[in-house]
Amino acid sequence: MRLALNRVLTHLGCQYPIIQSPMGWIARASLASAVCNAGGFGMIETSSGEVENCLAEIHNMAELTDQPFGVNLPLMLLNNPTTVEQVINAGVKFVTTSAGDPSKYIHTLKAAGIIVYHSVASLKLAEKAIKAGVDGLIVEGHEGGGFKNPAAVSTLVLLRAIRRKSDIPMVAAGGIADGFSMAAAFAAGAEGIQMGTRFVCSKESPVHDNYKNAIAAARDEETRIINTNSKPWMRVLKTDHSAAIEQQGSVENETLAAIQKVYFGGEMNASIAFAGQSVAMIDSIDSVDDIIQTVVQEFFDAQQAASLRFTEQHF
Repeated sequence: MRLALNRVLTHLGCQYPIIQSPMGWIARASLASAVCNAGGFGMIETSSGEVENCLAEIHNMAELTDQPFGVNLPLMLLNNPTTVEQVINAGVKFVTTSAGDPSKYIHTLKAAGIIVYHSVASLKLAEKAIKAGVDGLIVEGHEGGGFKNPAAVSTLVLLRAIRRKSDIPMVAAGGIADGFSMAAAFAAGAEGIQMGTRFVCSKESPVHDNYKNAIAAARDEETRIINTNSKPWMRVLKTDHSAAIEQQGSVENETLAAIQKVYFGGEMNASIAFAGQSVAMIDSIDSVDDIIQTVVQEFFDAQQAASLRFTEQHF
């Protein structure tokens, strides 16, 4: 089954407009290639700061998939300006930029023939990115896991706010983990989705089973916003450790430095565990292929159900 081509699919060059979020340390070749081979679009991260390791992962992708993939560049964290040139030299054709002003590298990237989408969490940031000349937007609502904008705008509201001002291609991110939420995002103006938490809880995800099981067991109220006395805010799983941080109001550097103990050691109270509100829609650890095929089928089921329900154009 294949979705009709849209602008996001044209830019991605894959089968389905489903992007895997570029999560630090997690979005490496093993997970990204599985997403690509299943028809989605895998992403390699650089937010971990391990630039040489990430560049090696980019080259590893050639051994694991013949499908297109992308790289994320968190602009405020790029301490080495040669990283952009190295990504270009690696032959990458699609880049998402985040955490900074896209105009900083947009001309260099586009001159190299690279499609650039910028991650935004507000209409103001979207308008700035559009003015800078990006090809599309990753529209990140407050429901998503990880670093969050204190403005706390939800995905559907942000999609509609941007679409009322621009016809730019948009990928919805935040609170999306199945085909029904994908259909809702498309109805609001998106032409693709990005999923993070759902892919963390996959068989091919490199994280410890304790982390995956915690996501699968979590319910709708079991994420929390922390670091509210500082920036950025963070959405994480509800644990004893995150509860203490929530009361404290800020995240210590030592906590973030220990995050790999959660990811790969399974020590759920050693640090924080990023997760979005989409945990409410996740109750099993499945293969990436099963996840993508299920999302696509649910998307078409939702579209068909809506068409049948409203075919007479009245309620």
